[in-house]
Amino acid sequence: MGLEPSLECVAALPRIGIGLDSAVTPLRHGNLSLIQTTDFFYPLVDDPYIMGKITCANVLSDIYAMGVVNCDNMLMLLGISQKLTEKERDVIVPLLMSGFTDLAEEAGTCVTGGQSVMNPWMTIGGVATSVCSKDEFIMPDGAEVDDVLVLTKPLGTQIAVNAHQWIEKPEMWSRISNVATVDDVKLAYQRAMSSMSRLNRTGAQLMHKHCAHGATDVTGFGILGHASNLAAAQKNAVDFVIHNLPIIAKMSAVAEACGIKFGLVQGSSAETSGGLLVILPKDRAEAFCADIQQQDGRLAWIVGSVVAGERKARIVDDVKIIEVPEVEREGELW
Repeated sequence: MGLEPSLECVAALPRIGIGLDSAVTPLRHGNLSLIQTTDFFYPLVDDPYIMGKITCANVLSDIYAMGVVNCDNMLMLLGISQKLTEKERDVIVPLLMSGFTDLAEEAGTCVTGGQSVMNPWMTIGGVATSVCSKDEFIMPDGAEVDDVLVLTKPLGTQIAVNAHQWIEKPEMWSRISNVATVDDVKLAYQRAMSSMSRLNRTGAQLMHKHCAHGATDVTGFGILGHASNLAAAQKNAVDFVIHNLPIIAKMSAVAEACGIKFGLVQGSSAETSGGLLVILPKDRAEAFCADIQQQDGRLAWIVGSVVAGERKARIVDDVKIIEVPEVEREGELW
């Protein structure tokens, strides 16, 4: 006996469980799939409104990495620190929530619920959900030999946030003061906040236009960790080779001087709300980068190549560090 028609549709659709950016669950209704993700973390910047935006952008990036452009619904998850005074709570919590909901609105979606609890420490996160037809998402497993890898945001956000904290910590500041000034670090911090609070939605749209073969977003595992996860998911026996690392200006030098093994140049430094790492046909990559610049006013970079291999990723020994921006312009953030 064959399956009922609705179940046959479910069996024919792709599915993703634990291990990649979003869960992909075939639905029993009309060749549709549920694309869903959740994430939460601790606040890492001083401005609660910007922190709310960063959180929303980070949650949405997981579905954008699937090429999903439209999110149908979001939930907010909020752990409110018991250490806050009532006055602090009445200021901070509404700003966090406003930042999250404002960026959700910018993304064309809305927050319809969630959960808040009292907690020993602050946490903030969310859930993003989209119901998609099969042509509205891109499975992250189609890399081919001679494809290239494109990154849509610079690395170095963790270093920038930490360096900003070190301005008030003489012991740590003394380690990095020879390679960066206070103004350098404050500017890097502003760049990190700008980057982390920017949506990856344009990248998701352009994945369809330029025939992407898959993607991931670069967050807690660093660029090499996420590239390795993506490589392991490929149908074809390929390797990802990374030869360029675009990094927020001065942060590579700060990472080397600080004496802490962040692993920035080694590809293991955590990022928050990082860029999409997109697998593209070689002849479409430059146009993809040009479209990012035209539509978002930001650069994207060809950072690696796809070669025959064993579904692994690596960074070459003589990796090129690209300072972002390469040239400072007075009065301009980027």
